Amino acid sequence: MNYLSPERLDRLAREYALGTLAGPARRRFERLLRQTPAVVRAVGAWQERLGALAGAVPPMQPGESVWRSLEQRLFASPAPRGPLQWLRGVLSVRALGGVVAGVFLCAVLLRLQPGLIGLEPQLDALPQSYVGLLTDSAGKPTVLASSRRHGRLMTVKLLQPVVIPAGSVAQLWALPRDGGAAFPVGVVPGSGTGTVALADTSEKLFFDVSRLAVSIEAAPAKAGDKPSGDFVLSGHCVKLW
Repeated sequence: MNYLSPERLDRLAREYALGTLAGPARRRFERLLRQTPAVVRAVGAWQERLGALAGAVPPMQPGESVWRSLEQRLFASPAPRGPLQWLRGVLSVRALGGVVAGVFLCAVLLRLQPGLIGLEPQLDALPQSYVGLLTDSAGKPTVLASSRRHGRLMTVKLLQPVVIPAGSVAQLWALPRDGGAAFPVGVVPGSGTGTVALADTSEKLFFDVSRLAVSIEAAPAKAGDKPSGDFVLSGHCVKLW
């Protein structure tokens, strides 16, 4: 199997960045990741795209009770005495959290400013795009939608199949940031990848859109239509530039 063909590499890099690539396939891909610069660039591109989506989600600060519960479970035995007393503080939940945060911050800095340690900066740039990652009710990534900033096509990739009743369609909607009425974008396939022809350029359609969503409809929606029921998928729509 040729893992370096553009289409297959893009798919594997996306699944690896999302965490949905598992088992032997993930181990084989990680070997390529250690050896092949093209694979590193492909994974880095998807991590930047998905990182922008994650940044659009409001941060949540765990309550004090959560920290106490974790510390009690991890360190329920009496604290050691003497020269090992410092070990409990080093291994506390907050300390470990600080280490993880520090590692993450270093990784981000090195990606954005590789010259800090003498590395050559990466010259490849992602195209200016609007991207949406839609999840189901359980929070599992289901649809990845992307469109060039000034393009009139949107690519829709199903990360897991969507159950669409016979005689119905999965309708994609755009939700304006100001709370205005949702407007139809196009129809999402039940699986695989599809292309949606847009009514205008992405810049004009999605400039003031904060979220994308999918509802099940009896027929493709037309301009002025409204969703007939609840959304089965939804997620943030962000600008990547």
